[in-house]
Amino acid sequence: MKSLLTIDMEMQIPFHDVDSMGITWHGNYLRYFEIARCKLLDELGYNYRQMQASNYAWPIIDLQIKYVKASTFEQKITVRAELVEWENRLKINYQIRDVETGARITKGYTIQAAVDMSTQELCFVTPDVFRDKIATLLAKVDD
Repeated sequence: MKSLLTIDMEMQIPFHDVDSMGITWHGNYLRYFEIARCKLLDELGYNYRQMQASNYAWPIIDLQIKYVKASTFEQKITVRAELVEWENRLKINYQIRDVETGARITKGYTIQAAVDMSTQELCFVTPDVFRDKIATLLAKVDD
């Protein structure tokens, strides 16, 4: 799937994210996904604060993660987040790679759906407020 928007974020695995063997605890990869997703949404101009202000929540309704290789304390990694679907839901693909070798460590995706906070109903089409942000992005791509 072609990405509409991609961000890369570099970080170093901190001590508090590893187990007694120095291996990153598996649950922390989801946190790395979240940090990259927040950066992607900031880049789009529709972050979680803006979502809340527009009266929509965007809960994760599905996620998949595949652990390919372990990461370790002090390892430098790049977390990539790519927006690949947006018309009826948000699908963001992720890859975590070793900075030095480029080796893939983890990959996955999250799917989010809009919920209208005034009615608590799931939206089956992405709300206009998000479509407007995408339209601006698409206009830049077409130029």
